[in-house]
Amino acid sequence: MTAPIALTCGEPAGIGPELAVRAWEKLEGRLPFFLIGDPDHLPEGARMVEIDSPEGCLSALPRGLPVLPHRFEGELTRGTPNPAHAQGVIDVIARAVTLVQDGYAGAVCTAPIHKKALQDGAGFSYPGHTEYLAALGGVERVVMMLASDALRVVPTTIHIPLKDVPEALTADLLRDTLRITHAALVRDFSIPTPRLAVAGLNPHAGEGGKMGREEIELIAPVVEELRAEGLDLAGPMSADTMFHAGARATYDAAVAMYHDQALISIKTLDFDRGVNVTLGLPFIRTSPDHGTALDIAGKGVANPSSTIEALRLAARMAVARSAA
Repeated sequence: MTAPIALTCGEPAGIGPELAVRAWEKLEGRLPFFLIGDPDHLPEGARMVEIDSPEGCLSALPRGLPVLPHRFEGELTRGTPNPAHAQGVIDVIARAVTLVQDGYAGAVCTAPIHKKALQDGAGFSYPGHTEYLAALGGVERVVMMLASDALRVVPTTIHIPLKDVPEALTADLLRDTLRITHAALVRDFSIPTPRLAVAGLNPHAGEGGKMGREEIELIAPVVEELRAEGLDLAGPMSADTMFHAGARATYDAAVAMYHDQALISIKTLDFDRGVNVTLGLPFIRTSPDHGTALDIAGKGVANPSSTIEALRLAARMAVARSAA
């Protein structure tokens, strides 16, 4: 094991604080991690231990959830974001990244944030977590991967309307996505020769140009170019036949062309244990694949499975990167 994982609190009014406690309970000290957040935001009666620095994580872990305190202004109401908390949420993310960059934490695992609350309360100028983390890491291009034991999948275009995908899907974007994904599989997943399956954009991968020409004019040329560089790529493949069990056995990750093409597959196969991973950062970042769930916050029914898998994957990636 490397240094402990830094888990950010996310939106205090959401399920992040209670999931941190539930994850500590389920993991029973088998994975060193600590929460950065306000101890007063944890569920009443939660077992926790305040620590002064990440070095105190290991000794605190058997006694309760280790919490590196980050005090927030304003009151907490479960299910209702407080604009006064917005800057604190942002600062916790930056603090976690700094701890990883300075070697005190092995990776960042982020609890979900409420983007509108951050925009309303602190003028947050980034579309979401990923873009803010890219800015903190000083990189221009990052890649979103959703990962589980059943599948790893990457959408080339992400949060844009479907009608805008063909214009947004460029050779440069696809080329960068494939290269970043390949490099991350080698460095962070310990796969020395990754096999990537590349989806087509159109039904039946365009069917020879009868249902669209993006495969012929854009996707296939990029695939051939990168094959010549030594990448193991298959495609463009028909997306409706590349996610069954037999097909998944032939690749280590699938690269899709748009959001739903990628995420429907993994959320159908492994809804509760999917993990959001940001590839291309100079530090490791994972996150549970769900939102703040304000409607169930504080009710004690939130499922910690995705948070636990995000912590586990962050730890495995940290070990792989340290050995690379």
